[in-house]
Amino acid sequence: MPYAQRGLKYALTTKAVLGKNLMKTIQKKGTLEAVTFCNKQAYPLTDSMSLVHSALIKRVTDQPRNPSNKANTEELGYIKSYKQIIANNEEPKPITKELDTKVKVYYPIITNNMCLQCHGKPNETIQPRTLKLIKQLYPNDKAIGYDINKVRGIWSVTFNKENKKRYE
Repeated sequence: MPYAQRGLKYALTTKAVLGKNLMKTIQKKGTLEAVTFCNKQAYPLTDSMSLVHSALIKRVTDQPRNPSNKANTEELGYIKSYKQIIANNEEPKPITKELDTKVKVYYPIITNNMCLQCHGKPNETIQPRTLKLIKQLYPNDKAIGYDINKVRGIWSVTFNKENKKRYE
């Protein structure tokens, strides 16, 4: 499997696991509980997918909620590029960077309606109680004000070149 496809697969399967668990929490317990879920479970779920794929899988952004998700200078450049691609209504493609023994693959995280419940506009798509909890859990939050179909950040996936899963 080509590196770009492999990195994209790892990112999208991680997105699916996070999204499925988040959607289930929203449906059963509501948006407030979803904020708590993300605060406590997003990293462990992402880390578990890193183990499944033998890769380092991260979500990074230019507007972090959690300071640990702040993009570095190189990643900020990719975010800027993806914002332009999405603004031009073009289809984003994975960005692949080959190093000596590793491969890095980047792919955008695009907002949808579900995202806006916690990342949208205060008092419009983010309810006041939800915003209050976000501010309690993340006092330096910069991850609000998004609209649908905007680049929220990117997936950053790093894996060894010789890493080939048995089932591929």
